[in-house]
Amino acid sequence: MRTGHQGTGPGTITPDGCAVELYSRLPVGAEPDIIAAAVPAGARILELGCGVGRMTHPLLERGFAVTAVDESPGMLERVRGARTILSPIEDLDLGETFDVVLLASFLVHTGDVEVRRGLLRTCLRHLADGGCVLIQREGEDYHSDLPRQRVDPTGFTVRTLSSDPVGDGVNSVRVEYEFPDATWTQTFRARPMTPEAFEEALAEQGLRVHGYLTEDRTWVRAMPVSP
Repeated sequence: MRTGHQGTGPGTITPDGCAVELYSRLPVGAEPDIIAAAVPAGARILELGCGVGRMTHPLLERGFAVTAVDESPGMLERVRGARTILSPIEDLDLGETFDVVLLASFLVHTGDVEVRRGLLRTCLRHLADGGCVLIQREGEDYHSDLPRQRVDPTGFTVRTLSSDPVGDGVNSVRVEYEFPDATWTQTFRARPMTPEAFEEALAEQGLRVHGYLTEDRTWVRAMPVSP
């Protein structure tokens, strides 16, 4: 288990505290539509941190060619129809490039700055000329007004219980997912970043914000910094 990360509940728990069975139950949101609207039809996509394929499968259905990467064998076993790669994201070097590199699930907010740098270097290393990186970042109020909860129309409740500072600008976040027949919790470390700090983190690794794709600015298109 990664430092500061843990999870509880039925089934396999990954090193970052995610429960495979939980993620298999979570519904697909608007993310595939956001991605599809932002990239060329039929693009080759490298999906970093694919999990059980919640976004992989809808992207395949939309005609994209997806290479799905995750460090958890249990997660990758649930992915169907895509080329899968078992690897930590920060260590990945496939020796090939893609039209789109996708870094979702707030991974850019990892508490470890060196890991974040590695994630962004992996994005840039695998980006074809003229390609783009799509990054999902936390909303501005992600760490505030807690505890809060949301009841999903499909019948489960997700609660963000706490986000407590643990030093060096990092928070320990605890989330609970309650279903009628099971409950899971996940505790993980995240580094809140203002839009300015986020853009600085990208620039440090040779990327720049090309545009925000959603009104809440949680989805970002990034491009390499021009020489």
